[in-house]
Amino acid sequence: MTDLRRLQYFLAVARERNFTRAAEQLHIAQPALSRQVRLLEEELGVELLHRTTHTFELTEAGAFLLERGPTVLAAADELWRGARTYGSGDRGSVAIAYGASASYETAPKLLEALASSHPGLQIATSVKSVSEIVAGVTEGSIDLGLIRCPPADSGLEVRTIRREPQGLLVRRDHPLAASSAAAVAELADENVLLHPREANPGHYDAIVALCRDHGFEPRVMLRSLSFDLAYTPVANGEAVAIIGESSRQGLPDELRWVPLSPPAALEVSLVARRYNRPPAADRLLETAVEVSATLGWL
Repeated sequence: MTDLRRLQYFLAVARERNFTRAAEQLHIAQPALSRQVRLLEEELGVELLHRTTHTFELTEAGAFLLERGPTVLAAADELWRGARTYGSGDRGSVAIAYGASASYETAPKLLEALASSHPGLQIATSVKSVSEIVAGVTEGSIDLGLIRCPPADSGLEVRTIRREPQGLLVRRDHPLAASSAAAVAELADENVLLHPREANPGHYDAIVALCRDHGFEPRVMLRSLSFDLAYTPVANGEAVAIIGESSRQGLPDELRWVPLSPPAALEVSLVARRYNRPPAADRLLETAVEVSATLGWL
């Protein structure tokens, strides 16, 4: 393939019709410029300039190259600049997965802001369990995962984007439903609804630790459904649940969310592979932290 720099040199000479002026324009010595044009002719196997003692004329091949060459250089320049945008993270594809709990508010607001800030990126999203997200990030099928209480894993980088206030979810006729705040200690005699620990060990342990910090061991009722927007055991009066503030959106009429006292918050974080991740993922990580600060999440 012809050296595009030599093509650039030839075009300068052809446009100026003068080696001296072209050399000054290109900021190179005239002998070096003449040599590069000759090397281009040798490479193509055609004469581009018909030289005389003091001047030259373009051959038909030279005239053809002068006509078409600028388009080739412009296309090459666009190609190089486009390639650099992938390396800088301004373009590319990023797969983001998030848990069901983030789908109420955190994920929609964050993803909208990321898409607006990086229009050159293609962002594919999916809702998965925490274990699926961690496995996908580790193996590379997922670039970024948005989860509560992320696991400690040396292969993952964690960026906290939200410290979400927690509250008590109860049926509307529950004694605490009309309270302005619910003390954690008041849950000592309640069944506390939780996903099985293997679904999200970090979240399970955080809720249990919160109860222990207030002097009791929670009576855990495990959720039988992985995705239950109706919180059926709570609606049936069989249990209460501790959930994030964002989950208040779209709650059934028979349920009430009451802030905890003293206030408690759990971390929602983006996780990514610590190494060998695409530049676009780095750009989104940086922007996500800025977005979370703007939204008052941190």
